[in-house]
Amino acid sequence: MVTFLEDICKELDGASLLSTESQVYGYVDSGSLVLNKIISGDFNKGYPIGSITEIYGESSTAKTVFLTHAFIGAQKKGYHTVMIDNEHAYSPSFAETLGLDSGKLIYAEPESLEDCFGTIEKIILAIRKKDKDTPIMIGYDSIGTSPTRKELDDEFGKNSEMGGALRAKVAGQCLRRINPLLRKYKAGLIIINQVRSKVGVMFGDPRTRAGGGKALLYYCGTSLEAASGKNDALYDERKNPLGITGTIKAVKNKITKPFQACEFKLLYDKGLLPEFGLTLEYYKQGLASIPAKGWYSIDGGKTKSRSADLDRKIKENLDEENA
Repeated sequence: MVTFLEDICKELDGASLLSTESQVYGYVDSGSLVLNKIISGDFNKGYPIGSITEIYGESSTAKTVFLTHAFIGAQKKGYHTVMIDNEHAYSPSFAETLGLDSGKLIYAEPESLEDCFGTIEKIILAIRKKDKDTPIMIGYDSIGTSPTRKELDDEFGKNSEMGGALRAKVAGQCLRRINPLLRKYKAGLIIINQVRSKVGVMFGDPRTRAGGGKALLYYCGTSLEAASGKNDALYDERKNPLGITGTIKAVKNKITKPFQACEFKLLYDKGLLPEFGLTLEYYKQGLASIPAKGWYSIDGGKTKSRSADLDRKIKENLDEENA
């Protein structure tokens, strides 16, 4: 039967058996083992190559840090990395503090929404002229701050009421063009988006995504919402800021189960703690128990540990399994 179907596929232009088609061309470590699990269903995988991932949230929710860790994970695998910075605020010194090799990051600052996606396409094609196979990880920060060419060309403030609708329309056109190229050329695209509040909303959620309209949610394979409040800030004993904690939720996921959430911990001088939240994730999966209040166990209660200590122990076990 398989041979018969393969013969039919040979007679058709561009057809093949689904079993021979790869939907993902690799994964990039997110910097957090639990987040890897939320995105890909595996602690040792992460962001997919071959599709679009959206990370959105309000300001100061570590969105750019998540993107930087994706670049770090890609560079560790020898992948090409590309940064499209429309916010014009990416700090190479901070990125290097987290472990990024800025000398291996292609960097561009296009002005308009169309130029951002056009630059992404040009860079992908330029890389593929020199290197046919090595995966590419691209970050776009952010679609919410990117004006259209028309907005840049028009007189300041003219037709501003229609700006949001125009950006959504243009974003849909750009995403429709770039989406098939990612799979064809083994590239992953992480798009940073922001949250805005609708004016005058009395009922329901007043928040809305700042850029891309509904097209971005439609085209992305994974959409992650990051959240961190004022009470999630971390300080030392002298009230010096150390970092933040927060949660991240997959509101859409085509790889594994959607609507899963996890916690993250970010230290400003180290970045994401890869082991943070492992104990809670193990408990959700039934792999850890709570033999006493504030204590966890992964061996049926024989050994009790605090969550931070057990996080490190579980990470050591995962590292040994992956070695």
